[in-house]
This record gives sequence, structure tokens and C-alpha cells, in this order.
Amino acid sequence: MKPKLIRITTAPISMNIILKGQLAFMEQYFEVIGVTAYDEKHFNEVAARENIRMFEVNMRRTISPIQDLKSLWKLYRFIRKEKPEIVHTHTPKAGLLGMLAAKMAGVPVKLHTVAGMPLVETTGAKRQLLNFIEKLTYRCADKIYPNSKGLEDIIFENRFCKREKAKVIANGSSNGIDTDYFTPDSISERVAFNQQFREQNGIAQDDVVFCFVGRLCVEKGIAELVTAFRKLLAQNPGTPIKLLFVGPFEKENGALSQEMADAITSIPEIIYVGRHDDIRPYLSISDIFVFPSYREGFPNVVLQAGAMGLPCIVSNINGCNEIVKNGENGLIVDVKSSDAVFDAMQKLLHDTDLRNSLASKARENIVANYKRNIIWQALLTEYNFYIEQVKK
Repeated sequence: MKPKLIRITTAPISMNIILKGQLAFMEQYFEVIGVTAYDEKHFNEVAARENIRMFEVNMRRTISPIQDLKSLWKLYRFIRKEKPEIVHTHTPKAGLLGMLAAKMAGVPVKLHTVAGMPLVETTGAKRQLLNFIEKLTYRCADKIYPNSKGLEDIIFENRFCKREKAKVIANGSSNGIDTDYFTPDSISERVAFNQQFREQNGIAQDDVVFCFVGRLCVEKGIAELVTAFRKLLAQNPGTPIKLLFVGPFEKENGALSQEMADAITSIPEIIYVGRHDDIRPYLSISDIFVFPSYREGFPNVVLQAGAMGLPCIVSNINGCNEIVKNGENGLIVDVKSSDAVFDAMQKLLHDTDLRNSLASKARENIVANYKRNIIWQALLTEYNFYIEQVKK
């Protein structure tokens, strides 16, 4: 009989997108059960694609005391009934409730992955509360897996746990990347899409296309990017350049100003296409990827752009500055600096040799360090180590 492994995320989209393929891989060695909130699309997709059993627990990302207690009780009863050898949580709320429930249920191995830390941008009483929640989560866990060296440093700086309790799996990233899926190799469908998209949006073959993929909100550095692009247009009149935005406008926390949102939809050289599940066609049209985010865990989209052979301009934050080596496979710029973003865009616009050199190293770096099998095998080794400890 295979040992039992329960994986928990707050939202089903996290399990469906961030852990894609990993659960099916682990199912070869464990009886895997996915626990997350329910929605018709992502919950059912995970069950079908990963071929695992799923269990619904409604968890909210925001602090919701009554709902959180209900979720904790439901998690505890389920975990106690299933008696897993390992409970492994992802995302903050699932981490807190899942680790508490697993501790209460006497689970022998309790693991938590840290893939981002919103509290970094928080101050005052809310910061103190979030610090307490983080420490409580880590105290209940047997091992903490920050998915980047930068996050590990933040954990130690804030004394959330002792050094021996935290470990970065492989080279970072929660799931690695499918480099066979994200590849610059042309396929007939993509060539046809490229031609049609270029015609529809007035993109000439000699246009240099900058691209951003992600939520359009303040903390992703969108204001800095738009400001830098406006300056690029002003200082390079007649130069064929475009800026492509792929992703939804954030309507709640960190929503852009109306002026900035209007600029994105009204400047002729900016092309906004909204959210798309498959971003490969848009990356294949692009020449340079720009990601001036304020904070990240380990940004999958930078891995994806790199795997597609794009040189990346990223902000100097954890995760980004681990994937990108400045001057080797991309450029690293100061956080919250539109001037720094402009300088990097200007440099890659005019220095074709540098752009091509960075692009040539981009995919090579991702394949060597972040191919998903590297991360899966390293995590499986961790699981097997703890299973052996349980047997003793």
C-alpha cells in the first residue's frame, strides 16, 4: 500500500496552474489527495488531469475569523479520518489552517511551501498580525520550503523559524517549468497566429515588441512600465516599437489609477489583449519580456518567458534576481524606478547584439536549472526521506 500524501492550497487555481503535472507524478509513489476550495473549472480539471482524489474545503485568502474556524474544523476532521503520512500545504491561508489541522490530527510529517510573502509590503498592526500568523504556521510545520533564496533570507531576517527548519528545493520554484511546452520552436498554428495577430494589430516584422504578462496592478510595476514606454516613444520618434500587455486588470487591491488604465487602452503603440490561459503565442510574437514587479516568490512567468528564448528585464527582487543573471540572460533594474526600466528598454531596443546574446542564454538557463523534473525529483527525495523517518 502506498503512503498517503495530502496537498492543500487555498484556491483551486493554484493547484491547477502552479502544481500542474506534479500531483500526477507523485501519484506514482503516493496516494495523493488534493484539498482546496471548489470551483467548477479548476477543481474538476485537477481531478481529471492529475488522476487524484479531491476534497473541498472553502478557504478565503482574506482574514475571515468565522469562516477560518469552520475551514480549520473541516480540515482537521478530514485529515484525522484519512491518517496521511504527509500533509504539504501551499499559499498563506492553506498553510496556516492546514498546518494547524495536521498538527492537531497528529500527522507525522507536516510540510509548507512559501511561494510569496505579502507581509513584506505591510506595516503597522496588520504587519504584526501577519508576522504572528507566519510564525504560527512555521511552528506547526516540520519543514519550510521557501521557493527562492530571497524568500529564505526574508524568513531568517524576520526570525520566522530556525535556519535548519527551512530549505530551498533544487534551485527554487514550486514546480519548475515544462520546457517541452514552453519552447521557441515554431509550429504551423503559431506561425499562422503570429501573422494574423500582427496584421490585426499593425505590428510590422521589424517592430520591436516588449511584453508583460500578469495582473495589471500597482505592485506589478505597471505604472513604471507605462511611464518608461511613454518616454521610449518620446525619445525614439519613428522607431517601430510596441508594448504588449497580457493579463487582467486588477479591480480590487492595488488597482491602477484610471489615468494609467486609460493609457494602456488608448496609446496606439500599446496592445492590450486581456487574460489568456495559453500565453505562448504572445511570447512568441515578442522580442523582450519586461517584468518590473515590486515583490514575488518565484515568478513562473519569468521562467516561461526565458524558456521561450526571450531576454528578460526584471526588477531586483527575490526570485527575479535568481532566475536572471544581469548581463547574461537579461537585465536587472531597480525596483519602483521608471527611469531604470526605461534605460534597460532603451539599451535592448538599440543594442541588437546584446539582445541576441541575452536571448541565446535565456532558454539554456531555464532548461539547465528549472526543468520541472529537476524540482519533482528533488521534492520526491524529500518525501522519501521523511517516509523513512516515519518508519523508524
